[in-house]
Amino acid sequence: MYSPPPADWRETNRSRWDERVPIHIAGDFYDLAAFRAGEDSLRDFETAEVGDVSGRSLLHLQCHIGLDTLSWARRGASHVVGLDFSEPAVEAARALAADLGLGPDRAAFVAADVYDAAEAVPDTSYDIVYTGVGALNWLPDIARWAETAAALVAPGGFLYLAEFHPLTDSLDDATGSRVTHDYFARDAWIDETPGTYADFDAQTVHNRSVEWQHPMGEVVSAVAAAGLRIEFLHEHDVSLFARFGSLRRHDDGYHRFPADRPRIPLMYSLKATKQATG
Repeated sequence: MYSPPPADWRETNRSRWDERVPIHIAGDFYDLAAFRAGEDSLRDFETAEVGDVSGRSLLHLQCHIGLDTLSWARRGASHVVGLDFSEPAVEAARALAADLGLGPDRAAFVAADVYDAAEAVPDTSYDIVYTGVGALNWLPDIARWAETAAALVAPGGFLYLAEFHPLTDSLDDATGSRVTHDYFARDAWIDETPGTYADFDAQTVHNRSVEWQHPMGEVVSAVAAAGLRIEFLHEHDVSLFARFGSLRRHDDGYHRFPADRPRIPLMYSLKATKQATG
């Protein structure tokens, strides 16, 4: 058993994310100018593993400002829907879609809690339910998340998840070489670090966050228990940002440990399908 989450966890996290939306819009990390000019925000392993999305509907849970959602639309998805609990993030995503000439019939965005997705999104099922990196740590109940996501997968469709590997939450921030935290911890952890991964030096006020660690076994078991068939679980030795001080950015945009030290998984990806009817 683990302790119940703080009563204000959702409001606390929403305030943190609301404040960081304008920082992310204006900064270099997301580089909206390059995105508007045609740059894709998706990772190469995601596009390879998801495959051709032409003519398929896609729901993106916890979409933030919508770059990944809109990238799937650019890649040919017939209709994409992004959902996020931050109103400013959803407003930014809608504005960006308009800038790209994508109307609500191609790209719609909904402000709602992820656990309420089934009632909030415009359709009852989607060919692909996708969730991008840095999403699950904000949720206290992975079983409920998996049930919600699975319910929105159309028969014959699939859930695709790309995430930071939970092992990284157990390692020291400086080097990523020492285990300093309990991998199997279930209680929420409270962080009050200012700034954002997109700008470590940004001046911020709403710095408290409530997060959870979800070991790999918990995530895989939750997806399977929700009725989906696991197609694969892949682990990747790259990160999207300098999670540890010893990571180095490479020309492909990924961060890796130096070549002279053993590799560990920094991210993972999972695909799980729903049986077709008939």
